Amino acid sequence: MFKQVIVVREDLKMSKGKIAAQVAHGSLSASIKVMNLKPSWFKIWNQEGQKKVVLVAKDLKELEKLEKKAREKKLYTEFVVDRGLTEVEPGTVTCLVIGPGPEELIDKVTGSLPLLK
Repeated sequence: MFKQVIVVREDLKMSKGKIAAQVAHGSLSASIKVMNLKPSWFKIWNQEGQKKVVLVAKDLKELEKLEKKAREKKLYTEFVVDRGLTEVEPGTVTCLVIGPGPEELIDKVTGSLPLLK
């Protein structure tokens, strides 16, 4: 099984609409990246229904730690950096996307994080 995880920063206190937009930006960007760099992973993920899970991290430092851990496991990652037109300052990292990739590897990185509520 394959999935993609999007981890949202809790400390930014973004609105639901802003979070939805950031998650969508990140999912699309990361999917295109994996489609180009690891097409076999993208194909499996796409055929399995494009599973996505949205989790929360407390702040940027936690996102950076998760990104390092994901890269150590040879997973593809993508930071979402906002343009700053609405709720956050330009250049603010709002989310980290991991995958799509093998679920068992991604769970070793993000398995302890809570779901976005």
